[in-house]
Amino acid sequence: MYGGAELIRVYLDNCCFNRPYDEQILIKVRLETQSKMNIQQWVLDGKLELVWSFILEYENDKNPFVERRKQIEKWQNIAIVDCSLSNEILSKSKEFMLLGLREKDSYHIACAISANADYFITTDAKILNKRISEIKVVSPVDFVYLAEESI
Repeated sequence: MYGGAELIRVYLDNCCFNRPYDEQILIKVRLETQSKMNIQQWVLDGKLELVWSFILEYENDKNPFVERRKQIEKWQNIAIVDCSLSNEILSKSKEFMLLGLREKDSYHIACAISANADYFITTDAKILNKRISEIKVVSPVDFVYLAEESI
């Protein structure tokens, strides 16, 4: 919460960071892009805390678009937590893979949990459709809807 209380801590996965670079024809994509941009502004304004991770860095380093990669990597320096791979994260990610999540997605979620993020924010429908009890998994649009009144 903003204004003296503990801040909401968020983890944006790689697809969320890349949403503004997707084709903006669909209304859903435009809404997710605008919501993601609002979330990042709240981070810059000190209203939210951002988590970064080794898997975000890895995936971003693989981005073939240099300018996009440079813009996204700036967020690593803004994040208040930068998760490194640990046995705890490795173990937790294996649990998520058993639920049918892809390996990289399971690392993202395990990092978010390890960093005590309150929300895992993604545009990936495969993740949004899974039941993950350890953290609130939401789209950027849903997060803005939930958080706008309290920050």
